[in-house]
Amino acid sequence: MTSTLQPARVAEAEERRPGRWLALSALVLAVLLVAVDATVLGLATPYISEDLNPSGTQLLWIGDVYSFVIAGLLVSMGSLGDRIGRKRILLVGATAFGAISVLNAYATTPGMLIAARALLGVAGATLMPATLALIRNLFHDPRERSLAVGIWGAAASAGTAVGPIAGGFLLEHFWWGSVFLINLPVMVVLVLVGSRTLPESRNPDPGPWDLTSVVLSLVGMIAVVYAVKEAATHGLTGVTAATALLGTAALCGFVRRQLTMPRPLLDMRLFRNRGFSGAVLSDLLTVLGMSGLVFFLSQYLQLVQGRHPFEAGLAELPAAVGAVAAGLVAGRAA
Repeated sequence: MTSTLQPARVAEAEERRPGRWLALSALVLAVLLVAVDATVLGLATPYISEDLNPSGTQLLWIGDVYSFVIAGLLVSMGSLGDRIGRKRILLVGATAFGAISVLNAYATTPGMLIAARALLGVAGATLMPATLALIRNLFHDPRERSLAVGIWGAAASAGTAVGPIAGGFLLEHFWWGSVFLINLPVMVVLVLVGSRTLPESRNPDPGPWDLTSVVLSLVGMIAVVYAVKEAATHGLTGVTAATALLGTAALCGFVRRQLTMPRPLLDMRLFRNRGFSGAVLSDLLTVLGMSGLVFFLSQYLQLVQGRHPFEAGLAELPAAVGAVAAGLVAGRAA
């Protein structure tokens, strides 16, 4: 009886969502927003240095604080979306992303740009987990879902690689702040399409939202990264060592708290699964390698080879093509 009813339920669910592929386009736009902004500043770094005159440490924070805030808040924002609705948090986050992009574009001091980039990371953290949760809600057929996740992954990888190209084109014609303003038209399309095509979904029994866990994860991430940056710039000092210990203690506290909570924000026991841990580790190494390559290659092409920004961006085009192809193949293979 169960085996005969299950296909009917799946087919009925599919009939209720005839626009699921159009809805997927809105989710792809969301992940593109987040991915492009992770690397779009690569070619703009010399122009920011000339205009705002940041210190070496400030320049590193301008480039990295966005990604680190996203990393520190991903789990928390995913849990928040389970409670208030994934569509709602996606649309609110996209709107905030566009508004904060304007603040980034017109920053007048290094400190203001760092703060604006951090706020952009908060908005970006609302988008990534909501897109994956909505894909699961939109696509009930396993094959369609695998293809949808493959397209999502291809968009994330392509956005990271396309960032320097888009940034290079804009820097050829406008000032460095224009690399943030490209978010506005994408955000408008995302909100208009998403509000009409995306279904609302939430966890009917999500459990409490643990603010202590949120603070521990964010403090731990930022403190450890700050210590690494300061040690690389000024050597190991007392303040740097204390910050590193604070960050390590916060991350250890986060892990211990998740292991003792009946409803954790992140189930750390998942890492006992070697397939899960291996996938996370390979993804981590890939992101570290690609982020470092995009940043240093962007500087090398301009400052050493003397290429114009758009020409330097085009030199990185093969990475975008390879990322899209690999993402689509991975979806099929899975």
